[in-house]
Amino acid sequence: MSLVVEVVRSGFVESRHEVRMLALDAEGRPVEVHGGVHVPASPRSAMKPLQALAMLQNGLEVEGELLALACASHAGEPFHVEGVRKILSEAGLDESALLCPEDYPEDRAVTDHGRAYMNCSGKHAAMLATCVANGWPTDAYLDVSHPLQRAIRATVEELTGERTTASGVDGCGAPLFFISMLGVAKAFRSLALSKPESRERAVFDAMRTHPDWTSGTHRQEAALMRALPGLMVKAGAEGFQAFAYEDGRVGVIKVEDGSGRARGPLTVTALRALGLTSPALDALGVEPVMGGGRPVGELRVRAIHR
Repeated sequence: MSLVVEVVRSGFVESRHEVRMLALDAEGRPVEVHGGVHVPASPRSAMKPLQALAMLQNGLEVEGELLALACASHAGEPFHVEGVRKILSEAGLDESALLCPEDYPEDRAVTDHGRAYMNCSGKHAAMLATCVANGWPTDAYLDVSHPLQRAIRATVEELTGERTTASGVDGCGAPLFFISMLGVAKAFRSLALSKPESRERAVFDAMRTHPDWTSGTHRQEAALMRALPGLMVKAGAEGFQAFAYEDGRVGVIKVEDGSGRARGPLTVTALRALGLTSPALDALGVEPVMGGGRPVGELRVRAIHR
C-alpha cells in the first residue's frame, strides 16, 4: 500500500505527491509504514536538534529561546536576528564570522538583509560559539573534517543507531549526513524520552516551549506545537518533517517530489494515526487549494493499492 497526497481542484485531481511515512507508538512499535523508511534519506534541517545536542555536549552554553534558535529554520523576524547577534556577541564574534549565505527575511516588506537573516543563522551562530568554547578554528567550521563536524557526526550516529555512510552539503553550506527515516525516528524518540535535566531533554523542551523561535510566528511548525502541547516538530527542506511527542510517539515524513505544501496534512495524518488530536490540530490538517482568492479544493491524503 502506498501513500499519496492528492491536490483536488474543483473536484478534479490535478496533482499527486508520492510519500514515505513512518509513525511509531509510545513503545516504539510501527503504526504506519509507507515506502522505504529503512533506506538513507536527506533529512536536511530536521537534523538540527541533533546538531544542537552535539554542540551542547561540546561546550555550547545557551538555553531557552536561544537554544531553540540554534535548532531553528527561522523566518528572519526581528527577534530571530537579535537572538543570532546575541549568541555571536557572547562568543566575542559578530555577523562577519557567519559562513551561511546572505538572505532576506520571510517578510518581503522588510528590506534589511544579511547573513543573520538566513534561516539557518541560529545554527551557524551556535556552531561558532561552540568553536570558541573549545578553541577550535572559526574560519573553517563548515569543513566536514573540522572537530565540530566530527563531533556532530558522532552524536548523529549515536542517537540514530546508524553509520553515516554518506555526507553532502546542506543549503546553508553546513555538512549534511544522510540517515534513514527510521534512524531519525529513533533519534527524536530518544530526545523525548530523555531524563529531566539532560542535554537531550533541554533540546526537546526548548523547541516545544518556544515554537516561534524554532520556525516563525506564522509558520505551520509553530502552529502544530501550539495546537498540541508536548509536541516537538522540525521540518527540513525538500518535503521532510519529523515530530516527537513527550511520551515517545514519533513520526517522520518525506514528500518524494520535495514539495513542502503536503507536509501539514501528512503530519496531522500521522498524529491522528498515533491517537494525537485536538480541534486546533484538526484545522491544520486542511490545506486549501485556492482559485480566484477563495478555496476551491484541498489537499487530501490517500492510501492506494498498487
